[in-house]
Amino acid sequence: MLEFLLHQQDRTLEETVRDFGRLAEQLNEDVTLSTRHLRRLASGERTNTTPVMRRVLQSMFGKPLNELLAPWDGLAPAVDGPTGLILATGQPTADKELIQMAARRAKSFALAAGQTDLTADVMEQVHADVQRLATDYPQRPLSELLPDLITTQDTVFTLLEQQRRPSQARQLNFLAGVTCGLLAKASHDLADPHAALTQARTAFVCADNADHNGLRAWIRGIQSLVSYWAGRTRESVRYAQAGAAFATNSTSSVWLPMSEARAWAALGNANQARAAIERAENAWDAVRDDEVDELGGLCTFGQTRQIYYAAEALSWLPSQAATARDYATRAVDAYEDSSSPEWAFGDQAGSRSALAIARIQAGELEGAAESVAPVLALAPEQRINGIIHAAQRVHSALRNSPLAEDGADLQEQIEIFTRTPLKSLPR
Repeated sequence: MLEFLLHQQDRTLEETVRDFGRLAEQLNEDVTLSTRHLRRLASGERTNTTPVMRRVLQSMFGKPLNELLAPWDGLAPAVDGPTGLILATGQPTADKELIQMAARRAKSFALAAGQTDLTADVMEQVHADVQRLATDYPQRPLSELLPDLITTQDTVFTLLEQQRRPSQARQLNFLAGVTCGLLAKASHDLADPHAALTQARTAFVCADNADHNGLRAWIRGIQSLVSYWAGRTRESVRYAQAGAAFATNSTSSVWLPMSEARAWAALGNANQARAAIERAENAWDAVRDDEVDELGGLCTFGQTRQIYYAAEALSWLPSQAATARDYATRAVDAYEDSSSPEWAFGDQAGSRSALAIARIQAGELEGAAESVAPVLALAPEQRINGIIHAAQRVHSALRNSPLAEDGADLQEQIEIFTRTPLKSLPR
C-alpha cells in the first residue's frame, strides 16, 4: 500500500524524505528517514520502524502502519483524512508509475506460473529486462537503475536454482552472467573494486556454465576496466590479454586491446600502448555482432568509444600529446550527439577530461578549463568512480605543469567537484 501511495504522488523519494523531515519537525518528533529506508519499506523488504517513525508515517499518509505495509489489493484506497504533507487522493489513476507497478506484478505472476518448465514468454521477459538494463546503463544515473539491477539478478538466480532444460539453463546462465557483469560495473562506479571483481568472477562462472566465449571475453573486459581505474594497471593488462583468447568476432575483440592500451599507457609504455591500439583498429575488419553485442548499451563497444579510449590512453604519454589531442577532439565531437545509441555520459566526461589534459600539455589553460567545465557541472548522481578519477587526472596534469600557479582556480573547482562523488550519497 505504501508503494501505491508513493506512486500516486508526483514527487521523488528524495522529496518525500524531505517532507517527512519537515513534518517530523512540526510534530516535535526527533526522527529522520533515509531514502534507502523508505524504498525498503515500500518494497516490503523492511517492516520494522521505531515508534516515533511510525507516528510520523501514519500522520503523513493518514493510515495505520500495518495498512501501509500490507500488500496492495489493486483497489484505490479510501483515505482517512491524512494530516501530513502528502495527500493521497483516493482516486483511480493510470499514470506511468501505476502501470509500471502493475507490470511488475504481472511479471512476478508469470515467473511463478512457469516454475517447472519456463515458457518462451517468460524467457523473453527476462531477456528483455536484462537488455533494457544494458541499454540504459551508460545513459542514466546508477541510482535509477540499481534497484532493478539487483531485482533482476535475484530473479535470474532464483530461476536457475531449480532444474531446467539444458537450453533454458544455458540461456539463464548467459543472462545471469550479463547481469553480474552490469553489477560489477555498478560496484566499480560506486568505488568498490572488491565487490566489482566478486561480481565479475561470478559472471565468469555463469559464462562457463553457458559455454559462451563472447560472454567470457566481455567479462574479462569488465575486469580489465575495474583494475585499470583501481590503479592495478598490470592486472588490467593481464585481464585484457586473457580475454583476447575468447574474443573472436565480437566487439570485445576491439575493446580488449583498447583496454590493454590504456593500462600500458598508464604504465608509461608507449610502444606497447601504440601496438595495442593498432591491433584494435585492425580487429574491426573481422567484427560480427554476437549475442552479447546484440544486447547493446554497455554490452557492446562502438567506434566512438574506441576513439575515447585512444584519447585517454595517449593522454598518459607526453610524447603522444598531439595525437592524444586529435583523438580527444574527435571523441568530444562525437559525444555531443546525446541521441546516438553510443552516447554515454561517463565516456563523454572521460573524453572531455582527456582533451583538457592534452590542452594543459600544450600550455592552453583557458582551453583546458573550457573542456572540463561540463564535467565539473555534472550532478553528484552522475559522479561515478571513473569520472572522479578522470577529473583527478586533470588536476594532477595541471599541478605538474608550468600552468600550476595560474591554474589554481581550476584546481580548486576540481577539488570541490571530487569531494561529492556518487559513492558519498545516501541510499
